[in-house]
Order: sequence, then C-alpha cells, then structure tokens
Amino acid sequence: MDILKRYDEALTLYKARKFKAALAIVDELKTAAPDWKKSFLLEAYIRREQEEFIKEFDALTKLLPRFKLTSPEEKKLAADALSLFGSVNRVLGNVEDSVESFKLSALFERDKVKTCAEISNALFAANSSEKFSAADFRALYAEYKKYSADIKPYPRKFYAHDRIRVGFLSSDFQWHVVMAWSWALLTELDRKKFAVYCYSSVETPDKVTKHFQSTADVWRDILKLNDAKAAELIREDEIDILFDLAGHTSGNRLRVAAYRPASVQVSGIGYMNSTGLDAMDYFLSDVHCAGKSSPYFTEKLILLPSSHICYEPPTKLEPAAEPPCLSKGYVTFGSFNQFGKVTDSILRAWKKILDAVPASRLILKHSIFNRAEGKAFVGERLKHFGFDAARVEMRGYTANHLAEYADVDIALDTFPYTGGVTTCEALYMGVPVVSLYGERHGTRFGLSLLANVGLEELAVDSYEAYIERAIDLAGDWELLAVLRKNLRGMMRRSPLMDSASYVRAVEEAFVAILAQREELS
Repeated sequence: MDILKRYDEALTLYKARKFKAALAIVDELKTAAPDWKKSFLLEAYIRREQEEFIKEFDALTKLLPRFKLTSPEEKKLAADALSLFGSVNRVLGNVEDSVESFKLSALFERDKVKTCAEISNALFAANSSEKFSAADFRALYAEYKKYSADIKPYPRKFYAHDRIRVGFLSSDFQWHVVMAWSWALLTELDRKKFAVYCYSSVETPDKVTKHFQSTADVWRDILKLNDAKAAELIREDEIDILFDLAGHTSGNRLRVAAYRPASVQVSGIGYMNSTGLDAMDYFLSDVHCAGKSSPYFTEKLILLPSSHICYEPPTKLEPAAEPPCLSKGYVTFGSFNQFGKVTDSILRAWKKILDAVPASRLILKHSIFNRAEGKAFVGERLKHFGFDAARVEMRGYTANHLAEYADVDIALDTFPYTGGVTTCEALYMGVPVVSLYGERHGTRFGLSLLANVGLEELAVDSYEAYIERAIDLAGDWELLAVLRKNLRGMMRRSPLMDSASYVRAVEEAFVAILAQREELS
C-alpha cells in the first residue's frame, strides 16, 4: 500500500465531506501503518465534522500520549490534536481540561497567528468555568501578549473628518448570532455624522453579507490579507473608531487590532469579556452588566444607560398561544443553551428544581444530542447527579428550534457563562427565563436582558435564590399564561428592541470617547 497516496485520497474525501468513504481509508491506514499518526488525527477531524464528539474524544485520548515531542513534525501534529481536544472538551463540558489543552496547543504551535488563536480559544472556554479568577484571566492575557510580541503598534493618530469614520471588524458578517445584536448599529448610524466601514473576514458569504455590503459606506474584504496588511488598510482608511465585534471568539482578527491602526478602538457585543489587549481602549457595556467586573477588564467600560445590545429577531414565528403546562398538567423546564456551558453546579440546581416541582420535566436541546452516543454520555452524567431519565428529554439541533419553545414553560439559564441570543429567543417566544448572575461581566448578561424587558426579579445572585425563583414561577401558572401572551410585546417596547434610542446612545458614546483624546495620547 502506498501510504501517502491513500492518505491524500482520504484527505480529499474529507474535504469533499464524503466522510464514510474517508473513514474507510483511514481504517485501512491505521491497520497498515499503526505508528503513522496523521491517519489517527484525520479520524478525529472526521468525527468532529460528523458531530461524533464521544468518538472524537476517545480517538484523541488514545492518540495524544503517542506523540514524540522531540520531533518537530510530530510536535506540530500534537498542536493540532490538542486544539481538537480543547474543542471537544469544551463541547462535553470539561472546561478546565479544555483550557489546558488549548494552552498546550499554543505552546507547541509554531505559527504565531494560530498560537494566538489557541489562546483566544482558551480564554473563550474559561468563561464557562466558575474556577477562573481575574488573576487567571490576566495570566491568559499575558500569554496572548507573549505570542503577539512580533506586532509593533502604530503611533496613535487623530483625524478631523467631516463624518466620524467607524470601522467594524468581524468574521461574522453573515447569518450569525452576533448579527442579531449588531444589526441596528451596523445599519442605522446617522450617515450625516458617521461613515460605516466594514472589515470582513467572512469565509462563506450569504444574503446577510450582501446586505451589509450594500449598506456600508465602504466594504473591505480582509479574509486573505495577513494581519499586518489588514491593519495597514485600516490605517490608510483613517478610521476614527475601530469596533471589534468578535473578541476572543472563533475566527477573530484581534491581531489586526493589536497593531492599533485606528485612533480609538472598542470591543464588545460579540464577546462578553475583556480582550486583554493594550491596543483596545474601550469595551461597550451597560449599567446592568458592568457590576464589579473591572478587575477582569483592561479596557475602560462604556456604560450605556439600558442595554449594550439591540435585538433583531430572526423570525416572525408567533409564540404558542398558551404555556404547555395548561394542557399537559405539569411544568416543563428547558435549556437550549450550548451544553458545554452546563456545569456540575447548574446540574445540581436543576435536579433540586425538578425534585421540588411535582411531575415536572426538563428539555435539553443541543447538537450533542444529534447522536445516540451524545445522549448516552449526557445520560450518564445526569444519572451521576440522580436525575430520573424519564423526566429529561434530549433533543438534537434543528433549524426551526424556536418553534420548540412551544413545549417549554420556563427556561433555565446556565452559569457562569449565561445565555445571550438564547435568552433573547426564549423571551421573544413568550418563555420566561430564570438566570443566575455573579460579579464577572459575562455572568450578568441574563440580568441585563431581564432587567431591560421588565423581569429583573427573575435574575438572582445565588444558587439558593435561583432554585427558589424557578420553583415559585413554576407554581404560578396564571403568571406563565400572562407572560406567554405579553412577553413579545414587552420586548418590542423595551430597550432591547428600541433601535432608535440604542443607536443614539452609542453615537453619543462614540462622540464622547473621541472628545477624550487627551486621555489616550
């Protein structure tokens, strides 16, 4: 057997998404060349694409100890494998293992862009852990700085344009959850006072991309530009305010922002924590999210008076006429959040809630449940905490997931990484959400959303209160019926969907931070 030729065939099939055929060749290679690790790594990639997370986890667990880290080639393969291991651990809820895997991947990676991406992955995963302190986040920020030390920032420069030039930096100018929060800001800025520049790293453009291309004053595709060239382009465009919409999420271009190509730089909306970059001046927040989160931030916080996001719903689907408890005779709780956000502490709280509400049910919905092995894995975890399997339903991902809120009476938020768009969607479909918040910025998003819609009492600051509030709400079916009928209207009349007031508030903030140039110089 020509090992290299067969591997190339398998790789070609994988890229063509012909996974079954690719796996057949991989199995041949594993038998014929058991010490050749590329085929084992390709299997992990295939399992990931097929959302066979347990098989991916098992494959990587067997592969990782076999790498000879004295070999440069194997060290590079180990970096790739550790990145995959970090991702799958995050999906499975093994947050601390996820962070450590990403950090090791960065250590073994030779490409500085990929190295920074791995630290971004570690920071993103850390948001789901209750164990990470401000000092832990600062340590990760220091790692990012270490791996981006090759970047020399531009000297700060201010301009005197007739219109303030606002550049938005994102890889998500497409059908993406971040656009549900930034649509108004991207399309409704007063064009007499502001010029909108979009710096896009979108890999798969769609109708949303084309819409932004048509509404922006200037559209720049920077996908194929390296960080230095992209920063140079922004510098040449003389951008007054560069707004990064990604933070440490997947596909971010924070290394572009690290060059400080714009006069003033702001992050927010798409990520709920600090970037940790010295070149980032401000972070867009609000009076509810800010709390005592300053130890976690290297940026100055812009505190909007109501909400720091404005929700644009993706559907006109009407909510169910009444909560399902009225017809079923029992209350159904639900969580459509990413299951990787579900900590052991949250599971203990959910168990107590189900025990206290007779005959109640819990619906969990996430792509991990698309496969039987995913259901079995989570089922074992629930069994460990004493859940009655008959009272928990696991549903896989579906494109029409909003319609399934018709089966839910009360949504239970995750902690410490709370829901964002998930919470907005539940409220928009008439389902109240019980949320727990802490001091860290990202833990307070549920508080902000609920306070802005007029349901601040459903956001609490302790596990005991979280459990109590869910139980109390489950006992008031009349209130659940009222909320089902009125929540959408409450949202539409709230700051969460008042795009005119929201955009004016952001415009005022933009003018104010430019006026404070002396503090930045």
